[in-house]
Amino acid sequence: MITLLVIAKEPRPGRVKTRLTPPFTPAQAATLAEASLTDTLRAVAGTPAARRLLVLDGRPGPWLPPGFDVVPQCAGGLDDRLAGAFAHCPGPALLIGMDTPQVTPALLTVDFADCDAYFGPAEDGGFWALGLARPEPALLRGVPMSTPMTGAVQRERLVAAGLRVRDLPRLRDVDTAADARAVAALAPHGAFAARLAGCAAGR
Repeated sequence: MITLLVIAKEPRPGRVKTRLTPPFTPAQAATLAEASLTDTLRAVAGTPAARRLLVLDGRPGPWLPPGFDVVPQCAGGLDDRLAGAFAHCPGPALLIGMDTPQVTPALLTVDFADCDAYFGPAEDGGFWALGLARPEPALLRGVPMSTPMTGAVQRERLVAAGLRVRDLPRLRDVDTAADARAVAALAPHGAFAARLAGCAAGR
């Protein structure tokens, strides 16, 4: 069985989901980030795995369910931090972020029997998931992050290394208010949708 990794930031106002402000306040953006993280961790908790690891920038809070090991993110750019997350895994691992609360255990249940890597493209040109049968941090270092070409460059890096890549479904990250509304509609019964409705109602 694999290790499931979640790389995340502690949901504190002013530090997370800054592109949601406006229309939301920094406090509302932080509560939306917490709800997104909550849904993500619940999906991971419901997925078969040998180990579940939260790679965290900050401190864990009451939103962290049991069954997760927590390690700090390393210093550096996002490529270094993603690479550092995989460095904790001696065997097969699948890494996701905290920006896709619509993710489900079915999407996260992967089998490396006939491939070497899984790649989950995001609608904004990035990627929401990356799985490696043999984690190699060098596969991520130097990939330009947060650009419309990030996903394409990362996937090409895998192919160039001779890996057999299997693609996961394309998902939408929550970056903007429009993203938030679209993603909440996809998972209307989750914590994220409920928190978004509360923000819209001024609660």
